[in-house]
Amino acid sequence: MCNRYVSPDEAEIERTWHVGARDHWRGGSIFPRKPGPFIRAGADGARELVVGQWGLIPFFAKTAKLAYSTNNARSEELAIKATFRTPWKDGKRCIIPALWFDEPNWESGKNVWWSFRRADAQPWGLAGLWNTWRDKESGESVESYTMLTLNADAHPLMNRMHKPDPKLGPDQQDKRSIVALEPEDWDTWLRAPAAEAQALIRLSPVEIFDAGPEAAPAPA
Repeated sequence: MCNRYVSPDEAEIERTWHVGARDHWRGGSIFPRKPGPFIRAGADGARELVVGQWGLIPFFAKTAKLAYSTNNARSEELAIKATFRTPWKDGKRCIIPALWFDEPNWESGKNVWWSFRRADAQPWGLAGLWNTWRDKESGESVESYTMLTLNADAHPLMNRMHKPDPKLGPDQQDKRSIVALEPEDWDTWLRAPAAEAQALIRLSPVEIFDAGPEAAPAPA
């Protein structure tokens, strides 16, 4: 799963995705339950940039402050898990812009953070779901989103991330990967029927990744 990433600013999002109506966004590091930008199809079908909480708030939540984590959604469970099945059924799919995302590597026996950029130096467009939650008492609306993940046990790069569970075999770890969308698939993901969108939930080839350990901070 992914628990931190860095978002481009509003200007770069505009250049890359040509969004119309949009919320203002200055870019920067994103962490669970903190504000972040996502792109969705508006009522007129055009792309729009929205800023909401990274951690999807389901319609049945009694409060926007959840006691459980919803910043990642297992793609294999979208149609059955209560938190995500309604946004998935309703086609509330979104694209999450990211300059890079971080994952922990434990091959040395301790956590070494790796950063993942695109080899073509373009921003990532990561697959997600969004929802608008309304407080029944105050009427307040809160936008939120989640990032999709997919089993990566067989992926030669992403299966190296995260701490292995010693109780499970090498092919039973359930290592996870983000779901990256290519530019030619953005509009299909946002607007197409579920069956077409489902076909885009797949692992990306190693060649599109520029990944490695984060640089150590410079000495003071």
